[in-house]
Amino acid sequence: MLQRFTSLFPLWALMLSAVALLYPEVFLPWSNAIPLLLGMVMFAMGMTLSIKDFLLVLRRPGVILLGTVMQYTLMPLIGFIISVALDLSPELTAGVVLLGCCPGGTASNVICYLARGDVALSIMLTSVSTLIAFVMTPLLTWLYIGQTIPVDMYGMVVSILQIVVLPVTLGITFNTLLHEHIDRVRYAFPALSVLIIIFIIAVIMALNRDTVVSAGILVIIVVVMHNLLGLAGGYGFSRILGLSEIEARTIAFEVGMQNSGLSVALAIKHFSAAAALPGALFSIWHNVSGSFLASYWAGKGTSFTKKEE
Repeated sequence: MLQRFTSLFPLWALMLSAVALLYPEVFLPWSNAIPLLLGMVMFAMGMTLSIKDFLLVLRRPGVILLGTVMQYTLMPLIGFIISVALDLSPELTAGVVLLGCCPGGTASNVICYLARGDVALSIMLTSVSTLIAFVMTPLLTWLYIGQTIPVDMYGMVVSILQIVVLPVTLGITFNTLLHEHIDRVRYAFPALSVLIIIFIIAVIMALNRDTVVSAGILVIIVVVMHNLLGLAGGYGFSRILGLSEIEARTIAFEVGMQNSGLSVALAIKHFSAAAALPGALFSIWHNVSGSFLASYWAGKGTSFTKKEE
């Protein structure tokens, strides 16, 4: 039941977003709670990890490094180029670039599994990019837009430490100390995370009701382009650099699927409500595109050679 609820995430997000646009007053009072809600999602992510998982990085340092570099290279650059090419407003440009500078999203782990990718590698890439986000996200955001839009690097570092690093670390600690007890309720974590993210998206839609009406189509086009180019770039460069089919699929999802919830929280706190709109729409779209791509790859089966595996 919970798995089916989680798999229908885009549908629930669209439905509640529609409600938020019609009745924004229901969701507006929750705008200040977004960082706390996202921290809960990050804590749930940490509860699925252990110290042993991170030791796997030592066995595959090259692939981890390559995937992480592509994560923090392709998406910020793609977001910046699209924003300039389409002449987005400063607020929306800040949102798109910030989204590109965020780490990989946890949804990529599930999508990777459905696509017959390397789930362990996916988890490692998500974890590593998340844990270094407190440095990379503020730094890259400043490098790309700091000359035109004020970027509070120190404030963003503190925010990411509070919203991401601390909750994930606490989750890992709890999982390590109470592993057997947590196993009984672990199945509920994905559904809880989805429920929280859907609510966050609804709050952002309520805050951006006028912007959605006036610039909604343009922002949707930007989000779709950003995501598809990220997926294609992650896969294409992986294959060009000699990685296996499984590794390429995995990195494609890690590069193309961002932690959009983090971009929403940071945009609200350090930029504006309008800057949070790309992240909110991305939260819905990347699950749709990821699911379709996963179905396509799963349908192709494992036609790659045993050597590649």
